[in-house]
Amino acid sequence: MQYGICHLSIVPLRNSSSAEGEMVSQILYGEHFKVLERRAYFSKIRNSHDSFEAWIDNKQYRMIEESDYQNLDGQTLQLSSDLIEFVTDEKGLLMPVVLGSSVRFSEQLNHKFEGEYDNASGRTKSDLIITASLYINTPQTSGGRTPFGIDAAGFTQAVYRINGYKLDREAASQAKQGEALSFIEESEPGDLAFFDDQDGVINHVGMMMQDNYIIHVDGKVRIDRIDHSGIFNTELQKHTHKLRVIKKII
Repeated sequence: MQYGICHLSIVPLRNSSSAEGEMVSQILYGEHFKVLERRAYFSKIRNSHDSFEAWIDNKQYRMIEESDYQNLDGQTLQLSSDLIEFVTDEKGLLMPVVLGSSVRFSEQLNHKFEGEYDNASGRTKSDLIITASLYINTPQTSGGRTPFGIDAAGFTQAVYRINGYKLDREAASQAKQGEALSFIEESEPGDLAFFDDQDGVINHVGMMMQDNYIIHVDGKVRIDRIDHSGIFNTELQKHTHKLRVIKKII
């Protein structure tokens, strides 16, 4: 088994071993992973924090030793806590890193990080909404995980991860986590609401707020009303997503 780490700001993960492959997720600076298969130009990897598998360009990561991988797995997270910070690379050049990037391995990459980071210790459920608000107006981007472009499941996963909790990468998988609630009235801010399509396939997720509001990604990260039918967009004056279940993850 081989191991790697992302040494660049934001790197696309694709559904095939080609630059033409669809971006299905992203890997952020400092995130580490197992290399399942290495080809001439792309490698199939399994991300450490959520076990998500996809393809990455070989030029966009560095190999690390198994001992480094195991140490990173066993250590407390150090995640960049501002929307954007910078590291100085081995040539003295600045490189941006975004909210939620892992900076613990920076020195071993010959990088210098002087910004603010958070190890997520002492975080409570109420902190989830504070973090979620940092992403307001982020444009919807399929496969995105950053304040410059994000999808629905990437949004909830990022917010939970920054606060020290693990979620899977895709909405349907996240819906298998936690405890189902019977009614909206039982929910608390930070609980997750899942929505399905006409075939019953879960294809959307958002985070509950107080007073029957929800923060989610629909064109951008936005706040809408939610009722027993689903999400009601007051601008469009119609329901846009059909509610399937609300889950208490924490």
